[in-house]
Amino acid sequence: METGRTHPFFEKVKCEQISEQNFDQFLLRTGLKILFLWGHQCPNCEISKNVMADRFEELNKQGFYWGDCNVYENMEFGKRFGIHGIPVFMFFRDQKVLGKVSPFPGWAPFLEVLEKIQQKHSGSLTPP
Repeated sequence: METGRTHPFFEKVKCEQISEQNFDQFLLRTGLKILFLWGHQCPNCEISKNVMADRFEELNKQGFYWGDCNVYENMEFGKRFGIHGIPVFMFFRDQKVLGKVSPFPGWAPFLEVLEKIQQKHSGSLTPP
């Protein structure tokens, strides 16, 4: 089955593929993390991947560690977070959920969210 992870976004942003099996290790990483919940052939997910792939350098400068999960292939994992639509971007520091964004609001509002999270939560962090 085609998973959609062939999109340039995943390589450019250096996403770690997340599932139930490695989610706890993902949370244990130092620093701020983004979990991108998406689905293959989801139109809004494709839009968000295209926009972020085009701006990957600016996105990578934000210093977040990225993980992703295709919830169409991992339905139980998606249910764990009670999501009702995709894409969803969940933000973590250590093992704490800081918040989420859904749907993708466009580049400028998304970058603003990233910057606000960085300002509020990165003060005592060790770089990832």
